[in-house]
Amino acid sequence: MSITKDEGIVAVAEAKTPLDLAPTTDVDNAWEYLDHHRDANLKDPIDLHKLRRKIDWRIVPLMFCAYTIQFLDKIILNYASVMSIREDLNLQGNDFTNLATFLFVGQAAFEIPNIYFLQKFPSAKWLAFNIICWGIATGSAAAAKTYQTLLVSRVFLGIFEATIAPSLMLISSQWYTKSEQAPRFSFWLLGLGMGQILGGAVSYGFQNIAPGTTAIAGWRIMFLVLGVVTVIIGICVLILLPDTPMKARWLTDNEKIALLKHVSVNQTGIENTKFRPKEIVEALCDPQIWLLLISILQLSNTGGIVAVYSATLIRNLGYDPKQAVLMNMPCGAVSIIFCLLTGYGIRKQSHRWAFILACIFPGMIGSGLMSFLPVTNKVGILAGIYLVNAVVAPLFIFYNWTVCNVAGATKRAFAVSAFTCVFSIGNIISPQTFQARDAPEYRPAKITVLATQAGAALTTFLLFLYYVWQNKSRNSSESETEEAFMSPEVWTRMTDRENKRFRYTY
Repeated sequence: MSITKDEGIVAVAEAKTPLDLAPTTDVDNAWEYLDHHRDANLKDPIDLHKLRRKIDWRIVPLMFCAYTIQFLDKIILNYASVMSIREDLNLQGNDFTNLATFLFVGQAAFEIPNIYFLQKFPSAKWLAFNIICWGIATGSAAAAKTYQTLLVSRVFLGIFEATIAPSLMLISSQWYTKSEQAPRFSFWLLGLGMGQILGGAVSYGFQNIAPGTTAIAGWRIMFLVLGVVTVIIGICVLILLPDTPMKARWLTDNEKIALLKHVSVNQTGIENTKFRPKEIVEALCDPQIWLLLISILQLSNTGGIVAVYSATLIRNLGYDPKQAVLMNMPCGAVSIIFCLLTGYGIRKQSHRWAFILACIFPGMIGSGLMSFLPVTNKVGILAGIYLVNAVVAPLFIFYNWTVCNVAGATKRAFAVSAFTCVFSIGNIISPQTFQARDAPEYRPAKITVLATQAGAALTTFLLFLYYVWQNKSRNSSESETEEAFMSPEVWTRMTDRENKRFRYTY
């Protein structure tokens, strides 16, 4: 029997499928696994609902922890800014802004080689290696004596964090169908909100260390502790996260075959290590790639401000450092709420483009409140700072769109790396809108947030129209059952533009 992508039972041993027609070369490694096991005695049906839950509990917590700690390591500078780091390192003028900027310079620069490494190295092992390395970079910041030494540690932090989003996107796409990916993406992206909440709590705790009770400043201990925690998480990812479903020791052969057949409807493959430069050329000529990147560039401008300056903006309303970090914590709660609602809504209703707009509009309202209310209106400005965090949720939808709608191993690796590179560029630009001469209101930066969110809403709608047009131009008469997607072309290295059976998700 065959199933549609959202039904619950699949039988793995049936009459011969088009596996028999598979070419012997130029195929995804998943096809080779299926071909090797096609004569196995695997007649017991698999309950896909139970299989999904088993996979969820094995890999989603690890991805959540990895994304939480990378965001926490990144934004801890935000909380250190209201501690004594400025005085201890004698930060002057735009030094703090440059510390925030150059992390993303390192991240953007490493995305180019990361395209190659993502395809050539096992994804989970590559991710684990980079987590351990950025944990070391985070911890080393505790030893910084000058602005320059802290700057070096931030650049290396950016280099090693460059792979986090591309790796998690590719890993998620290996285990779930397109409709199943969205809520899972939203779960690990909750790490952004959780990082903000934990960051506030951690900073508050280290600010309460009594003077003279330790030989080093509280912010130094904070960096060191987070570095150690990051290394531990990296070791857990190295040991517990499989590189592909085929290598999962906790899945039976029966379950692996059922899962591979189930995710074949994605038509994006599982693992293929051959690098094809022509797919990069196709990506550069693909309108959807450019619309995705422009949208991400605009949204990341807001993300950079949320990550680095929210605690500073709150402190400038007249609150002391301890109050500022605690009052920044609801930013994370807003992010989590919108991520959960959006992930659930997409799973039930799809319409990713509409949910993006539904998050951008509250963010625009928040930007307006931040930009145009007088500084004496603390409640209104605080509400604006909190509402701006709604724009975090669309990031996971763009993550999901990138892996759902870009097929071809090299093209997809390029797309996810370009995604993170552009995200980094947006975060490079956004801190530079916070110039020392504009303190304490930073009005130009706030207006920039409002303008870029409006631009992201426009490009999102254009992307929706493009996907509708592309799907209408392709033959949509074929059944979307698993068996219908088991033809050789599904598992050969075809891009979304080469494969005329490919359907874009919007």
